[in-house]
Amino acid sequence: MDAKKNAKLAPGDASCPCILVVFGASGDLTKRKLLPALYNLATENLLPDEFAMIGFGRRTYSHEDFRKYCSDALQEFLGEKIDEGVRSRLVERLYFHGGNFDDKATYGPLKSLLEEVNKERGTGGNYLFYLATAPDFFAEIVRQLHDIGLTDEKDGHWRRVVVEKPFGEDLASAKALNSDLLKVLREKQIYRIDHYLGKETVQNILAFRFGNGIFEPIWNRRYIDHVQITVAETVGVEMRGGYYEKAGALRDMVPNHIFQIITLVGMEPPSSFDADIVRDEQTKVLRALAPMSQGDVAERVVRGQYGDGIAEGARVAAYRAEPRVSPTSATETFIAMKVLIENWRWADVPFYVRTGKRLQERTTEVVIQFRRAPLMLFHQTNGDRLPPNQLILRIQPKEGISMKFSAKVPGPIVKLSPVDMDFRYEDYFSARPSTGYERLLYDAMIGDATLFQRADAVEVAWGVVQPILDAWASHPPKDFPNYAAGSWGPREATELIARDGHGRVWCNV
Repeated sequence: MDAKKNAKLAPGDASCPCILVVFGASGDLTKRKLLPALYNLATENLLPDEFAMIGFGRRTYSHEDFRKYCSDALQEFLGEKIDEGVRSRLVERLYFHGGNFDDKATYGPLKSLLEEVNKERGTGGNYLFYLATAPDFFAEIVRQLHDIGLTDEKDGHWRRVVVEKPFGEDLASAKALNSDLLKVLREKQIYRIDHYLGKETVQNILAFRFGNGIFEPIWNRRYIDHVQITVAETVGVEMRGGYYEKAGALRDMVPNHIFQIITLVGMEPPSSFDADIVRDEQTKVLRALAPMSQGDVAERVVRGQYGDGIAEGARVAAYRAEPRVSPTSATETFIAMKVLIENWRWADVPFYVRTGKRLQERTTEVVIQFRRAPLMLFHQTNGDRLPPNQLILRIQPKEGISMKFSAKVPGPIVKLSPVDMDFRYEDYFSARPSTGYERLLYDAMIGDATLFQRADAVEVAWGVVQPILDAWASHPPKDFPNYAAGSWGPREATELIARDGHGRVWCNV
């Protein structure tokens, strides 16, 4: 390989020469997310000239058929914003290989195609395999790649595997999948992806905390009363009923998306932004999460399932009436939890989390609520009735950060009023189209695993969730459906906060 292909990349450089192989290339994820993300990287000059993508799927596309399929998909999801020059340069680098993921005979021709494309495009023998398939195929695909020598790293080239969620469905299956992958790959070759970590505000949590001298000194139990994390969706399960019946809100969201946000909010300052050093600190937070007994689950966890109702102005059906959902389903579409971190920074500071479908508003946000100031100076005014200070990190749909505090109302009388200071990304920085996968694909290509989950963190997260799964298995819900579509979930979720005695309520209820 030449010096260019071995050079250490600086921020903003184009990614390493490589071939991206997408297993499940004719699926929805590729069409809606991966292709537009590659287009956006190309627009930002973050894809090298020495790049190609091979789609691996069960269909019988020719290379030209696949290029047309991808070109049409880009037009569908980018519309008038599309740059024809960028699209044509990307599409001409696309190839297709048809076959079944569990058919050993199809991997020999894949290897031949990789060698041909590598020679044609000068990609230096670097291969990034992206598993956008059903989880049942993860271990099988990696084993087949290993058996034919496609995961071997030698002669200066690299081989990496991106694994989509869900990474297991409980602690036992997560351990089994980790074991299967690590039999044929080294940990540094495995990139367990969580697309929430591709969102700007999630990434900005680290920059916000550790790049500003005014916040980190008060980021602890002395000043913070509690933390609220909300991941709310207005949509139902739509056509994903078959998957959701097996997963539910807990498996789908908590051990990955929500726990990742908790670790970024709760972690200690890392000594550097080296991937393993950052992930060491995140894993320490997960290890400090207080374990739950069956009694704790009953006390600190609320589950729900939506019934029919009004969502976004239209009458919508109950979860049990959705396609491929049992009419007597006990699957939760909502979960709220009180999480405790048992370390010196966060002792006695509860983290309240909730996530669900068919809720009143689509929003993902982190609310840091501070302890009240002593307000004896304002007893003769309205000061003792003012809400406490809040720092709100908005992750979607309008990414930004806001601060709620009290200020004097102009006039001769001392009267305080809550005010907001808002920062929105779109107001300060040029708006860039994003699917949430751009940063993650780029990082996988350059070998930066900071935003990807490590094996130990995956297993620790499932270890926290497993007692909840066990408790629910022995105590099926008796009141489903227990919240109307278009509401903020079961009333018990609000009570989960309010009963702690500090007048706490979800910030947007």
